[in-house]
Amino acid sequence: MQERPYVISIAGFDPSGGAGLLSDSKTFEHSKVMGLGVCTALTLQTASKCLSLEWRPIDEIIEAIQVLMENYSVSAVKIGIVKDADFLSKIVETVQKNNSEVKIVWDPILKSTSDFNFFDLETLHQLKKIVHKLSLITPNYNEYSVLKGNHLLPDTHQCALLIKGGHREDHLGTDILVENGKEILLAPAERNTTYFPKHGSGCVLSSAITAELAKGKNMETACWNGKLYIEKFLKSNSSLLGTHS
Repeated sequence: MQERPYVISIAGFDPSGGAGLLSDSKTFEHSKVMGLGVCTALTLQTASKCLSLEWRPIDEIIEAIQVLMENYSVSAVKIGIVKDADFLSKIVETVQKNNSEVKIVWDPILKSTSDFNFFDLETLHQLKKIVHKLSLITPNYNEYSVLKGNHLLPDTHQCALLIKGGHREDHLGTDILVENGKEILLAPAERNTTYFPKHGSGCVLSSAITAELAKGKNMETACWNGKLYIEKFLKSNSSLLGTHS
């Protein structure tokens, strides 16, 4: 009998292993879920910079999602880098067509820390029709500001919002979960601990939360558990590539 729930990461391939599919797979394994993967893009990057990106055809992505969901009972899906709003819409539509109950977490990666653009900002306005179909979006503070400035934040009675605090100048490391119109502050568990910046930390947090949702945790508990996971990851070593343990 399959004890671990199935989770799909629909994300890019990062050869450094710090972000995207490889990072999500490591997180899923340590979170005790069965990780499946669909590649949205091939990137060439290191822990400090992204050099190139090649998007995979959306038809191939859709086919891969359908094959996986027809063969495995998927409980939750994490979506990483996507080309544009239409790309995202087709992915979400395919997932929900195969299982209307599946939890969907989107980490809205608009550009890399090194300013490499991933998402076509010209299509931002189209997100209005998509965000309410999701379970959770996990923007960092900069991405949250872009979404808010374009009036694209979700109705949190339909889709929860986790504003990651790693890029904030004030209250660094404090995340804000907004669910059903209510704000919950998720402060760092340990105040006097040294946390080191990590490539792909946003991917790790969102995939850890996705794993918790797949295991049946409610949104607040899933986000707290995900935060504990990422804090352990951030203090794992002093390099830009963290380890999972």
